[in-house]
Parts: sequence; C-alpha cells; structure tokens
Amino acid sequence: MAGAVLAAMVLTFLLPDTVRLGPHWVLLLIEGVLLAAVIAGDPVKISRRTRWLRALSIVLVSVLVLGALWATVQLISDLINGGALMNSASELLRAGAIVWVSNNIAFALLYWELDGGGAAARAHKLAIHHDFAFPQQLSPKIESSDWRPRFIDYLYLGFTNATAFSPTDAMPLAPWAKIAMAVQAVVSLAILGLVIARAVNVFG
Repeated sequence: MAGAVLAAMVLTFLLPDTVRLGPHWVLLLIEGVLLAAVIAGDPVKISRRTRWLRALSIVLVSVLVLGALWATVQLISDLINGGALMNSASELLRAGAIVWVSNNIAFALLYWELDGGGAAARAHKLAIHHDFAFPQQLSPKIESSDWRPRFIDYLYLGFTNATAFSPTDAMPLAPWAKIAMAVQAVVSLAILGLVIARAVNVFG
C-alpha cells in the first residue's frame, strides 16, 4: 500500500502543470504527511485498529482519488477545448498515460481501504460483510476459508476494470463498490478514447 502511494506521488510530480491540482508541492506535501502518519501509527503491517488511523487512511485515499479525478477533468477539458498539450502527440500520450495509471492506483487504494471495513478489520477477521466477492471467497476448493484479499488483488481489480470497463473475476456487491467501479470505467474509457483519438489526429 505504501509503495502504491509513493508511486502515485511520483506520478503527481510528473503531471503537466496544466492538469495538476495546484502547485506540484502541495499535493505531495499533503500526501507525504498523511502517509508518514499512517506508517508511524502502524509501522509493521496494517493491522492496528484505531479510529484515527482509519480516518487518516481514508483521508489519504480521498486526496489521491481527488487529485486523479481533477487531473482527468483537466485533461479532458484540454482535449475538448484545445490546450498546450494538443501540440505534441508524445506529450499528450505521456500525460494521458500518467493520468490513467494514477486513476488505477487511486481506485485500487479506494477498494482496498473500504472493502469489508478496511485492511485492519480484514487482518483481524472482523469483517462481517464483503463489498467485493473474489473467486477465492466463492469456492472453498480454490483457497482455504480464511483467505483474505491483499492489496495486489485490489490493484488487479482496478486494472482489469479500467481495461475491460466491467468487472472480471471480482464482483462488486455493495452499492458504493458498483458506483466506484462504474466511475472508474467511465474515466478510463474517456481517457483512452479521447487521448488516443487526439494523438492519432495530431500524428496525422
């Protein structure tokens, strides 16, 4: 999880100024402080259950999702209205790739943080409900009954949703999960469709 947040921070730094939310240091500072607080509160593995740690984690993920969605809106606005990025196909593709990957990481963190009450609740086997149904949870013949999804499972969930524009192996059960996956699919479709179309037009 910490590695994913660090990757998202690097991508935030690499974003063009025209699509980034504020100066590059603002989001980096906020994300860095929140990540440091979460790691300091639970340095070994995310299994400590406290309200303030849970709140910090949710705020951190919310900031990442907000930053990614803001960059998406600004990129689409530039594509429609014409901006500095429209003059170079390579810069446009680079910006589109960064925004697309940023969204995938942000939504993966969102799924990971909210599913079943959070990572700590899952680690302590306190989750009384599942917001996503993974194949390992549906068939005891695949995995043991105490199997729990790890962050890589949510990262894969986000990636496949962004490329297939629909659920693949893991199914959303909770309303918020269905809405979040629908938003991610629409965002991914808009980025891939508009950026590629515009880049081809510039190349032409």
